[in-house]
Amino acid sequence: MQADIFIKRDGVPYLAEVWPGPVYFPDFVNPLTETFWTGEIKIFRDFLPVDGLWLDMNELSNFITSPPMPNSTLDDPAYNINNQGIQRPINNKTVPATSLHFGNLTEYNVHNLYGLLECKATHAALTNVIGKRPFILSRSTFVSSGKYAAHWTGDNAATWEDLAYTIPSILNFGLFGIPMVGADICGFSGDTTEELCQRWIQLGAFYPFARDHSEINSIRQELYLWDSVAATARKVLGLRYRLLPYFYTLMYEAHKKGIPIARPLFFTFPQDIHTYEINSQFLLGKGVMVSPVLKSGVVSVDAYFPTGNWFDLFNYSNSVSTNSGKFFTLAAPRDHINVHVRESNIIAMQGEAMTTKATRKTPFQLLVAVSNTEHMTGELFLDDGEEVEMGQEGGKWSLVRFYGASCGDNVFVRSEVENGEFALSQKWIINKVTFIGLEKIGRLKVYELSTANKTNLNANPILKAKLDNNAKFQVAEISRVMLPVGKEFNLQLTTQKS
Repeated sequence: MQADIFIKRDGVPYLAEVWPGPVYFPDFVNPLTETFWTGEIKIFRDFLPVDGLWLDMNELSNFITSPPMPNSTLDDPAYNINNQGIQRPINNKTVPATSLHFGNLTEYNVHNLYGLLECKATHAALTNVIGKRPFILSRSTFVSSGKYAAHWTGDNAATWEDLAYTIPSILNFGLFGIPMVGADICGFSGDTTEELCQRWIQLGAFYPFARDHSEINSIRQELYLWDSVAATARKVLGLRYRLLPYFYTLMYEAHKKGIPIARPLFFTFPQDIHTYEINSQFLLGKGVMVSPVLKSGVVSVDAYFPTGNWFDLFNYSNSVSTNSGKFFTLAAPRDHINVHVRESNIIAMQGEAMTTKATRKTPFQLLVAVSNTEHMTGELFLDDGEEVEMGQEGGKWSLVRFYGASCGDNVFVRSEVENGEFALSQKWIINKVTFIGLEKIGRLKVYELSTANKTNLNANPILKAKLDNNAKFQVAEISRVMLPVGKEFNLQLTTQKS
């Protein structure tokens, strides 16, 4: 109390009640509060050395409703908002609007900023205490919160309607500048079901922020409680972990350019007016499309595909092609979600593992979605995961840009590396390059692989084609290439048409 940094009412700190019991709320408008907050976080970390903090109930939420001040136009304004959709008073279960912040600013005027200001102070405090990049998860946000914290969409319900609504919610927040966002998988309030939880983890595995979370009074919903859900979780989370380099590169892109991680289809295909109203599918980056089941008892999904060739990330031989955007009905049995990569994308992937740390130690693989009409591109950003600023000058990071083209019987792929010394120091390698979307091939003739100081022609690497007579396109794979990620390379694959 001696710090005198709490929100006040009637000249004294306002006493509220939340989960811990009676509480006072720090006033993050006050410039001295950050110093106090840093001290509190240091005391907490000395007891429990956490890397991140979860900021809940910071709208502010309050278990009590204080009566309005007599004749107050703030506590009882002439213009009543439709609070919680049922005309509740403006002070209902929050800090009264007549409460005062630093500089005599009323809660009425700064209420919506509380979550943002707490995120900003927490980010600064945690960075100061641990000297590393912090992870902060906040329920309340405002414009620019995405610079300091991740967000989840709050207390959703274990219903099919709320499952579907998570997609536009997450896409909106990405457009609002908060790219690290997700929803409570399997639903927060109410009792989930085996089918709902199975479909929800299929979708939630591809949220930028993925977490299973529920209220204390609902049934248990850990993914391992149902055999079917556990098997599906292993399948979809396995793909998520393989895609972690792609996710992480999208986070870097969001940091540098403000581009969302999860994107509406119209973000990449603005010329296709049919994408404008689609809110049941989304893109990760520009090249991976997720088309989930959002209704009970359904074993197929009507998915919209913009123009191009799209390849199933669970089975590269399955593809969808369209010269102009159209809907396709796809099989979606209970254990499957449709996830496709579009032609012209080059995606860096890694192996599956039990933790992200273990995954990062597995060899990289390049997935090249060949296009005969467009140039192929992709990026890979790598750092130590701890520097406060991603890609800061002089920092421990590498950025690899991939380029490709198809010309006749030849497919070319090359890389350009920025700040490659860091990747070389970590001894990261590309061990496999997989080409999907190849036109019908009779056989693979030859490949040539070269780096700055080496040319390799049919040496140790193994080249093989995975021919499927029922597939429109074919798959070719070069394994054991042992390419250092931090070194630029040129790769040429020559095929012979069947």
